This record gives sequence, structure tokens and C-alpha cells, in this order.
Amino acid sequence: MNVELRQVHDSDLPVFFRQMNDPEALHMAAFTPEEPADRDAFDAHWAKIRSSDAVVRTVLADGDVVGSAAVYGVPGEREVTYWVDRAYWGKGIATAALRALVTEVPERPLYARAASDNAGSLRVLEKCGFRVVATASGYANARGAEIEETVLLLEG
Repeated sequence: MNVELRQVHDSDLPVFFRQMNDPEALHMAAFTPEEPADRDAFDAHWAKIRSSDAVVRTVLADGDVVGSAAVYGVPGEREVTYWVDRAYWGKGIATAALRALVTEVPERPLYARAASDNAGSLRVLEKCGFRVVATASGYANARGAEIEETVLLLEG
């Protein structure tokens, strides 16, 4: 599969909204908006990040919109985030997209966080050079509970 990143288009947002309302994907991601089905909040969030200094990209697989990837935050504490449609999990798309993103954004360090039981996401991050540096706990809206998260770092 050919995986590419491009600027986010307005026409991508309905796809992202649908993807981010998949119950199984929400559970796996854990740290999600409080009300993922609130379209007004979703639109406000995307308007804010698209007008910020975040690097936000649409993930394409063979030309189809399959997710998003971003680097956001203040210098020295910037984090990566990504979302891939569940129908495309396990195909190497998240890894290819994250590799492309960290190549596009050469600043370091970059951080990442994932629910500690999200083995797939942790594997993607480790394959892209991130290493585990800590664990923390936080409230996961999608699970309605405090859970453990793994903090990872990409240096140099």
C-alpha cells in the first residue's frame, strides 16, 4: 500500500469525524474527547489545531483518506498523535505515516503517549524510534476511568 501525508482539506473532516466515532477505536485510543459525537466540538477542535503552529496531516493509503497525524505543543515538549481507521489497522499504515511525519518535522525531542494496553500503537511508536521513558496515569474519557499510559520519547 502506498502511504502518503498531505495537508488537511475541509473534505477530510467528515471522514475523520466518522473514524473517531468507532466504538472499538475509541476504546483502544482511550484518551479521546469527552463527547466524540459532538460535531460542533469536533469542528471547533479542528479549526483550532488547523490555525495553530501544529503540523497536521491527512494520511492517505492508495489515495484514500484513512486517518490523520500531527505534531503539536510547545517547542521542547511537542507530541505526536495519529489516528488510522480501524479497517486499516495491522497493515503498516500508521508506521509509514508516523515515519513520514517525524521525517517532515525534524525537531527533537518529540514525545508520544499511548494507553499502556494499546500494544499496536506502542509497537508503531517503537518501530519509529520512540523509546519508553515513563508511565503515568490519566483519566481516559473513552473508558470512563483512570488508566495507565506509556510516555515515549524520540531524540536526535
